[in-house]
Amino acid sequence: MTGPKAPKDPTAKGSSFYICRGKEVAGNPTPDGKGCQFIYLDGSRLTTFARMVGSITDEDMIKNLETAEGFLSMVAGIGVTVEADDQNQVIDFAFQMYGKTDTYGGGNTVRVHCKPDGMEQIIWLDDYEWSDDNGVVGQMRFEFDKPERLATVDVKLYLREGFTAPEQEERTEINTEGEPYQAILKRSLMSMGNYARVKKVIDRAKRGEEVTIAFIGGSITQGAGATPLHVKSYAYQTWERFKANFGENVKLIKAGVGGTPSELGMIRFERDVLRSFTVKPDLIVIEFSVNDEGDETKGLCYESLVRKCLALSDDTAVILIHAVFANDWNLEERLGPVGDRYEIPQVTVRQGVVPQFYLKPDTGRVLTKSQFFYDVFHPTNMGHTIMADCLTYLMQQIDKAPEIAPNDWRSKEPVFGKTFEAVELVDKAWKSELLVDLKPGSFSEVDTDLHKVEMDDSLTPVPEFPNNWQHLKGTEPFSVKITCKSLLIVSKDSGSPEYGKATVKVDGKEVLTLDPRAVGWTHCTPQIIHVGEETKEHLIEVSMIPGDEEKKLTILGFGVVR
Repeated sequence: MTGPKAPKDPTAKGSSFYICRGKEVAGNPTPDGKGCQFIYLDGSRLTTFARMVGSITDEDMIKNLETAEGFLSMVAGIGVTVEADDQNQVIDFAFQMYGKTDTYGGGNTVRVHCKPDGMEQIIWLDDYEWSDDNGVVGQMRFEFDKPERLATVDVKLYLREGFTAPEQEERTEINTEGEPYQAILKRSLMSMGNYARVKKVIDRAKRGEEVTIAFIGGSITQGAGATPLHVKSYAYQTWERFKANFGENVKLIKAGVGGTPSELGMIRFERDVLRSFTVKPDLIVIEFSVNDEGDETKGLCYESLVRKCLALSDDTAVILIHAVFANDWNLEERLGPVGDRYEIPQVTVRQGVVPQFYLKPDTGRVLTKSQFFYDVFHPTNMGHTIMADCLTYLMQQIDKAPEIAPNDWRSKEPVFGKTFEAVELVDKAWKSELLVDLKPGSFSEVDTDLHKVEMDDSLTPVPEFPNNWQHLKGTEPFSVKITCKSLLIVSKDSGSPEYGKATVKVDGKEVLTLDPRAVGWTHCTPQIIHVGEETKEHLIEVSMIPGDEEKKLTILGFGVVR
């Protein structure tokens, strides 16, 4: 093979920093039969990548990354390197700006074909025309020709003249065998609590009896950041370790829904965890400590979910796991006291991994933040592995501990309350007999473009709340009578400008406005619309606000406390 007689001079690359390094990606199935790995960059994600992976500390550079205009003024090119065992597969890299007016449809998207052979491809940004509508850097995607294919990727930002990035830190191997790693596991054991129920489940598994472990939480429980998420999530890995340690006759239920708090978890519990009362888990792991800032009750919904789980039977065991964000934040100070009150075993990932992030490699650091975190919110495969190891360590300590008598959790005074302990999901198909004099009005369609999640050990996404009421156009309100003590409404969020706002009235009084674009992506949002002391009939009305009668809005269901 020969090269060109007069090769073009190489473009000067300039200073650069990584926003992804050694990241494992997978082609999660898409409706067209292909695969795609989304890596979101909006919000604080890109700036966190820059700090965490690229070691950027210059606040002016960080500020430039917060807008499309600043990004384009500072970044000259995007370098992409892809490696995979099968070098014949087709992988495209796409980089998308989000629009100012139309989030997903208004900004530019640039792409490059990547041969997965470890050779860097560079997108030089001055080769493209950039729209004035570009608002922020939105996302990047790795698009595979077939689903479930795997690759390892680096993404580097090359800077324009006048900008300088620090030297990029060399990657080090992660030693999971030494004492520093064991120290992570020991620190993560927040409390063994009254472990009698958990020990009973372990003993049953060791005798060969069938047991079921269920996980409920947000996107981390769903498997976000794990590649492929159905077998690398902390939930799946914990299930594998449980079988290896205690017995093979173990079933898995994984019910994580991204971006949602325990306020939604308690509503969907019977459907997603109990599978409409066809399954009764023996052990339930709850993970909401990085999602519950969005819980409007600031702890009451979390406690209601915990009590709902404990109330399943006198033998149902519960473990609380407190995950962590890349800024070292979680809500264990708020939610941990719930576990303490009911003496529930608890694991803290924050106390396990965060202290060692700030050590040098030769003084006890096991891994860096960029090795633990996939992005600002989610763990990498290694991060999920550590979470599974932390849970397994807790259960191993319980297995070795002496027998104790279970406590009487019902005698404990709640920390926040138990208002929603008995909440039930009510929608068009499930327990619809509770809906009286239902008049859908203009909300007569069914929305199929829903928030979808991968359940259990499957990669096939399952739609959340498919039995809904959608408004496409018209002025007639949705109205229904519900006999209850307390009530929540669950609605769909969207980033599309096709969606409009609606007012919600209870017994003729306006209680809130539904704004489906407040979150900015397809997502499920629960909101409390009534809390009472006695059970009585209430009239619920939902109407599009003036001017939005020709826009969409979807009522996904209700959370009812009878």
